[in-house]
Amino acid sequence: MEKMVIIPTYDERENLPSLLDALLGLPYDLHVLVVDDNSPDGTAQLVEERMAREPRLHLLKRPGKMGLGSAYRDGFRYALEHGAEYIFEMDADFSHDPQSIGAFLTAAAGADLVLGSRYIGGVRVVNWPMNRLILSRTANLYSRVITGLPVHDATGGFKCFRRRALEGIRLDRIRSDGYAFQIEVTFKVWKAGFTIREIPIVFVDRRAGVSKMNRRIIWEAAGVVWQLRFMDLMGRAD
Repeated sequence: MEKMVIIPTYDERENLPSLLDALLGLPYDLHVLVVDDNSPDGTAQLVEERMAREPRLHLLKRPGKMGLGSAYRDGFRYALEHGAEYIFEMDADFSHDPQSIGAFLTAAAGADLVLGSRYIGGVRVVNWPMNRLILSRTANLYSRVITGLPVHDATGGFKCFRRRALEGIRLDRIRSDGYAFQIEVTFKVWKAGFTIREIPIVFVDRRAGVSKMNRRIIWEAAGVVWQLRFMDLMGRAD
């Protein structure tokens, strides 16, 4: 397989069938890996039923809620072990438009990491309350100022990695979650000397299910940017 989309799930049975239809129907021969944290709503069972007739669909079942960062680390390892060259992060809730995959692949021809940015060429966020938009913009500015990371949207979760970028960082040393995980991975790819490119995307708030955002995730991100800055000053940013 050359291209794999990783989708962490917890209670996403409502959204997932339509998302899988959209992704597997694209003309890019995508493989999709669902990393499910023992969803009570039967998300994993839905995927298993579909896998019987769809060889490009894969499932990692985990025993319980272990966090977004952990889900992506496990997903990255699976994708690398199975030979993927282009490895995507993507939400399960249709916040990220599957039709943008082609733009990511085009950009990835000249970059090691492509970030889907909500904040280049204007603000491209739909259906968010103003307080959440302000929080997101502030978090990204804060991250950029403290770490020096030269991107406009470090907290977004729609990304495409070239294989070499993930192989070039220490996944076992990344322990953060949520926003912090997105910042940390991008920072380490940048510090490892890989090329990063941002492309504009439209982010639409989830159309079904419940957001996983909470205060712990926000405070963790605030602390991680200082840890990254300190480690960088100590020459230990890997």
